[in-house]
Amino acid sequence: MFKKILIANRGEIACRVIKTAHKMGIKTVAVFSEADREALHVQMADEAVFIGPAPSAQSYLVIDRIVQACKDTGAEAVHPGYGFLSENKLFQQALADNGIAFIGPDAHAIEAMGDKITSKKLAAAAGVSTVPGYMGIIKDAEEAVKIADDIGYPVMIKASAGGGGKGMRVAWNADEARDGFERATSEARSSFGDDRVFIEKFVDQPRHIEIQVLSDGENCIFLNERECSIQRRHQKVIEEAPSPFLDDATRKAMGEQAVALSKAVQYKSAGTVEFIVDGQRNFYFLEMNTRLQVEHPVTELITGLDLVEWMIRIAYGEKLTLQQKDVQLNGWAMESRIYAEDPYRNFLPSTGRLVHYQPPDESDTVRVDTGVYDGGEISMYYDPMIAKLVTYGPDRNSAIAAMRRALDEFYIRGVSHNIPFLASLLGKQRFVDGRLTTNFIAEEYPHGFNAADLPPEDPTVLACVAAVIHKQVQEREAMISGQMRGYEREVGTEYVVRFSKERYEPVSIADDLDGDGWGSIVTVGGTEHKVAGDWTFGEFLWLGTVDDRDVVVQVDRKGSSGYVLSTQGALADLKVFSPQAAAYDQLMPVKLPPDMSKYLLSPMPGLLVSIDVADGQEVKAGEKLAVIEAMKMENVLRAEQDGTVKKIHASAGGSLAVDQIIIEFA
Repeated sequence: MFKKILIANRGEIACRVIKTAHKMGIKTVAVFSEADREALHVQMADEAVFIGPAPSAQSYLVIDRIVQACKDTGAEAVHPGYGFLSENKLFQQALADNGIAFIGPDAHAIEAMGDKITSKKLAAAAGVSTVPGYMGIIKDAEEAVKIADDIGYPVMIKASAGGGGKGMRVAWNADEARDGFERATSEARSSFGDDRVFIEKFVDQPRHIEIQVLSDGENCIFLNERECSIQRRHQKVIEEAPSPFLDDATRKAMGEQAVALSKAVQYKSAGTVEFIVDGQRNFYFLEMNTRLQVEHPVTELITGLDLVEWMIRIAYGEKLTLQQKDVQLNGWAMESRIYAEDPYRNFLPSTGRLVHYQPPDESDTVRVDTGVYDGGEISMYYDPMIAKLVTYGPDRNSAIAAMRRALDEFYIRGVSHNIPFLASLLGKQRFVDGRLTTNFIAEEYPHGFNAADLPPEDPTVLACVAAVIHKQVQEREAMISGQMRGYEREVGTEYVVRFSKERYEPVSIADDLDGDGWGSIVTVGGTEHKVAGDWTFGEFLWLGTVDDRDVVVQVDRKGSSGYVLSTQGALADLKVFSPQAAAYDQLMPVKLPPDMSKYLLSPMPGLLVSIDVADGQEVKAGEKLAVIEAMKMENVLRAEQDGTVKKIHASAGGSLAVDQIIIEFA
């Protein structure tokens, strides 16, 4: 077996590969950019090599530096992870030319399947079902519109060398096709160095289901499917295995086509064949990813296989010891992608320090793949993923239940994150029923995600927890030294919980429920609730029961009487007062925020690519004002209403902070 391998990647996937390599007794080499000097993958590896500045085009994408790092450290093989150079045939060839093994397929398969135009032609030749479309090179936006008109709307405009939602747009009319072509080619050029795009029919009400294949070059098997239909902006959000939609016959047919395609290109490694499946279980080839997928853990949990280990063994020359009949489907697994983004601000990226990072404890039912740590940084230069949270259960409902609790226990502060949105998704009855399509998020959240999508299941639960914690705080404060004997401060049992200036809820607490010092009777609105919990000062989680129901509440103290509590994704900013203090609080005026309606503010930290208006210019609602690039994605800012530009406050090419003023209107 290899003695030492280099991981040509960063973040959670680099850490994931390092774990398996160490389990196999293989030493590891990490590579890192200036922004990743203190990254977790650098700390976990046996050795680390600096490869350049923060932008990936100057570090992680520079083939010569990766090859030189292998030579300098004596690494015999390279695992590319996903993204970056993982599907770059020139990288595989450069390694081969220097006698270094590539832990993945050969250049022929990468070239054939990594290019989406070529792969669709090969798939059709191999008898694999394909979606109608135009696979030729498209010269300009006008030709794109003509092709889209011929195919019939809606159409998908997609980067040939793309992946991860980059360089991808859906167009429903000619104007959107023209704009989508320009945006897709621009993103493709900056992300992949290849601005070719193709156009195909967009299948309405589709499911995105993919087949995991594993091949040693002779024996090729499929490891069942993954349901990846829950997507936003064409990026997967929640994945699961198996799919709640497929029957055995469709699973077998899709698997056999995936194997046929793999054999057609002499595939050798782990790979994924992605399909679009319509409501009648008709399926069409989408693309083949000649690498490890982000969502591979769900397949590992239902099959008991380590895909990274098999990739390494196959690259070393070992043969598969598995036959198709040996592949099992045991239980159900689900993965949620935890991103540094603000779901309440249209999922704009969030960067900065992870002031607190406390994932749930790992177990037989919970797995956390991450590349960050408490106190680490989320950089603006790379993908905003914080972690992949994976849960397992004997059936789908138990996997969902495990995920909902694990999300409650996942405590992140310092950057915005999408956990409230994930909790909301899991709570949708349509999701629980398994009625999924790639349009799920757009249909369930037609006006975007906001706090109204996450009301607490029972607000009295948070009132109970807030009151119990506040009483505990008061009891500690009452123990201050130096009090006169006989005049010690007494802690009351009557409180008022303020949910908002319009809602004050009287609460009373009777302690020592069972005479053993454990539990309380909390009365809210005249109804008694049995509350038992385990929380001490400084802890982020209140774990306990309310009326015999298991509850996990995240706790943040805010001043002397304020508490920000969250459970099931819902967040409540509460205050707990004595009855007299509550009466005074109701008389306090409310401070209104300043009016910023005359300004265009940067919704995220990023690079200002362009300013598309000038001082004194009149603009119409919907007109493009500026383009910001962040986390490798371009974001177009448009006018919300008619107006006149008074002053431009920022320059193209400059870096922006969140809420920085870009344009002032008259």
